[in-house]
Amino acid sequence: MIKKILPAQAFRKLAALYTDMQTSYSAHAQTLGLSCDGCPQNCCTSFFQHHTRIEWAYLLHGLLELPADRRAAYEERARAYVREATDALSRGERPSIMCPLNDDGRCGVYAHRLMICRLHGVPNRLRYPDGRAIDFPGCFRSQELCAGTDSFPVLDRTALYTRLMELEVQFVGPRQIRALPRVDLTLAEMIVQGSPKL
Repeated sequence: MIKKILPAQAFRKLAALYTDMQTSYSAHAQTLGLSCDGCPQNCCTSFFQHHTRIEWAYLLHGLLELPADRRAAYEERARAYVREATDALSRGERPSIMCPLNDDGRCGVYAHRLMICRLHGVPNRLRYPDGRAIDFPGCFRSQELCAGTDSFPVLDRTALYTRLMELEVQFVGPRQIRALPRVDLTLAEMIVQGSPKL
């Protein structure tokens, strides 16, 4: 039976899971020959929506560790991002806006960045309990490296995602999670909205 755990314990478990994600990502990137060095694009302009309250809370925990002036600057950028993204979506366009936490190509809360930010670059796969699988091609560089061959490493993130969802249930609570609406927010929206309701 899954029981609710305290945030500090949940964050320790999430940090350990993130370490495992980084290990898997690094191994796949190395096998593929993928590097971000000198890349002309920046993945931080990708329009990602995130879906867990534990990652949301952990991100805000990371922000709270920053000096107040730096945190305030990120919060202002997040509000601007939300306004620009809302305008783009209202025009039927997919937003392409720099993440509010990006400082000259580096994440301002690198240790607290979310799962999608960690796994995006390499080709990866998510399997559902009903047998369906969704493949994500990775960034444009990884797609170039994989072009013309069917033999390339694919990071199966199913086990990692399963662990994340188990942590989500422990963090929110098994009863509460069924009553709460689904999370479907950009990182900027998470910052603007503040702590998730549990």
